[in-house]
Order: sequence, then C-alpha cells, then structure tokens
Amino acid sequence: MSVPADVDIRQLTADDVASLQALSTTFGEAFDDPDTYGGKPPGADYLRRLLGSESFIALVATKNGAVVGGIAAYELKKFEQRRSEIYLYDLAVASAHRREGIATALIRELAKIAATRGAHVIFVQADAGDEPAIALYTKLGAREEVLHFDIPVEAGDGEG
Repeated sequence: MSVPADVDIRQLTADDVASLQALSTTFGEAFDDPDTYGGKPPGADYLRRLLGSESFIALVATKNGAVVGGIAAYELKKFEQRRSEIYLYDLAVASAHRREGIATALIRELAKIAATRGAHVIFVQADAGDEPAIALYTKLGAREEVLHFDIPVEAGDGEG
C-alpha cells in the first residue's frame, strides 16, 4: 500500500512551531491522552529550540493542509562506535486516515533521514495489546522482547 497522492510528508524545521503544536494535538487525540499532549504545552521558544536541535526529528503527514499524522523521534549518538540510533518516540495517524499507508510512509521517511545521519537502526516500543502498532512494526522490523522501566527523577519545570 502506498501513501495517497494527496498526503504530503515533511520534516519540520525551527520555523514550524504551529505544525508541531498541531501534531501534538493529533497525538493527544490518537492516544486518547489530551492532558499529556495539551495540558501543559511548552511555549513557542522552547518548541523552536527543540525543532532546531540536532537530536530531535519531527515529521508530519498533511492532507489538504491539515496535520493527519506524524512522528517524533530522537537521534541518540553512540559512544562505542561512530554511529547513532533513532528512537521513534511517538507515531500516530488520525483515526479518519488510518489504513491508508501513512504510518508506513512516515517510518520510511524517517529511515531515509536516519541513513543520511549515519544511524544503523530505528527502534520503537509498542504497548502489549496494541495490536495495530505491533503488526506495523513487525512488518517493518525484527521484534525483540525487552522490559521497560521508568525511573522517577526530581520534578522540574522542563523548560531548561
């Protein structure tokens, strides 16, 4: 399945704060978690710095000018070899636009960016029971069984 001709996929730059905000809204709706993605939104300066950083990668899929999906990812430069890994942190497509090939096209675009950065792998987590995500990632890569741990840190404002 190829992405529809009326869908545009592009990487966001520091000038695309409004698109990143729209993507965050899309994530909140897709994950049924509007508080996480919209409850305490960072300011435009923070988002501009994030989008301008070398380690953050944001892709959006737009249809008729509206954000219908996207990816937030991070490049992790390795110390043991001169290479990096890309952590696909969030991926979502609005419910009305699923099963159109948009998620696969977003991952393929991220893979192109990863290759230009010298990354050797993209890795992603999926929650147990999230069968659509598990099927998508299984189709595109090798599955590994791992444990994930959240280690709490002292609270800060996160704006630093």
